[in-house]
Amino acid sequence: MRTPRSLQGRLLLLLLAVVVVVWAAAAAAMWSDARREIDALLDGHLAQAAALLVAQQAGELEDDEDERRERRIDADALHRYAPTVAFQVFDEGRLVLRSANAPAAPMLKTDARFRTGFATVRIADEEWRVFAAYGGERDIEVYVGEALASRAAILMAVLRSALWPMAVALPLLMFAAWGAVHGGLAPLRRLGSALAARQPRELHPVILPGAPAEIASTADALNELLGRIAALLESERRFTADAAHELRTPIAAIRAQAQVALAETDDASRRHALQKTLEGCDRASHLVDQLLTLSRLEALDAPTVEALDLAALARRVVGELAPAALAKRQSLELEAGEPVMVTGSDVLLAVLVRNLVDNAVRYAPREARIIVGVRCDDGRKVLSVEDSGPGLAEPERGRLGQRFFRQAGTGESGSGLGWSIVRRIATVHGFDVQVERSARLGGLMVRVTA
Repeated sequence: MRTPRSLQGRLLLLLLAVVVVVWAAAAAAMWSDARREIDALLDGHLAQAAALLVAQQAGELEDDEDERRERRIDADALHRYAPTVAFQVFDEGRLVLRSANAPAAPMLKTDARFRTGFATVRIADEEWRVFAAYGGERDIEVYVGEALASRAAILMAVLRSALWPMAVALPLLMFAAWGAVHGGLAPLRRLGSALAARQPRELHPVILPGAPAEIASTADALNELLGRIAALLESERRFTADAAHELRTPIAAIRAQAQVALAETDDASRRHALQKTLEGCDRASHLVDQLLTLSRLEALDAPTVEALDLAALARRVVGELAPAALAKRQSLELEAGEPVMVTGSDVLLAVLVRNLVDNAVRYAPREARIIVGVRCDDGRKVLSVEDSGPGLAEPERGRLGQRFFRQAGTGESGSGLGWSIVRRIATVHGFDVQVERSARLGGLMVRVTA
């Protein structure tokens, strides 16, 4: 099994990479800027020195020729950087003045197109930066040069003083970044530890005092999930207990009738006991079907919907239940004219209509009148099922939809799950269910409004 990557490690690597890149970019920018400034400063000094030499030599042109013989200045005695600087002065092509470290030949090869300016040349296997200048009559030529290695030394000296604090601060910054990431993820570690220490049945909310907003929102979402899981488990527990209780009754009845059939010697009595056994099996099968339907509905958040004709669907369901109504000599009527289009699941809405009509057929007395209506009322689609039976009192109407609630005194077997299924299907479709007394027939009327 692959070990998951550490979020702290990923954040730390990313943060350190950003720090190093920014540090390197800052150092490179500092190096480039310092080099440019040093070159400009030293080039300016070279030009200024050349101008001074031109002016000085122009003033000495009237000196005695013997006094204008070639002179050399000992550059080593001037400054510690002086050996890296050299100069030459030529008068009418003759070297008259130079530093001790300057060659006798011109540092720049000139011709008739000689001009003032900078050039980089190699002298004695070393790179030099040379500035050339001349007098007004072009008889005086001055060359001032500086070894490029000295510029690099000056640049490194400047950068050392500027970069060493940054170099010392870099590991400190890395350590501070590690501490910040480690401390920032502490609430997440506490959340993981709190969840790991829980038992499977512990679904109470997770409390993290002082947690930051991001972790608090995650904990809130987790607590909502835990609350839904707790409610679902409680619903499943109650459902299982109730289902077991309800299934016990038909199973006991089947067992009793089977024992009667085994002990009975009369064929007619045995046949009657076996018939009751089959009816008990039918009731148990119907209960199991209702339980499975309700279980699927509990897990369903949003059904697959389509446009369908509610009137045609009601007509189909009424046709399927007509034989049961005829067996009780009931009048089962359908009032549906024009198509009434709704958006929903054909399968689920058929279950809804079937449960409503089946309840009316089962609990209405013999020879009762049952009317199923589908119509549009003020822009709303309405499905109604009403009967001429005794109806329900107000307290009992309020309990319709509770699991395993059955109307007492009807003599009909049932699980009471049909109403739970009806209300759940209406909920997932966004429909409204109302139960009241029928003004036309006097019994119970159920109205589903879409």
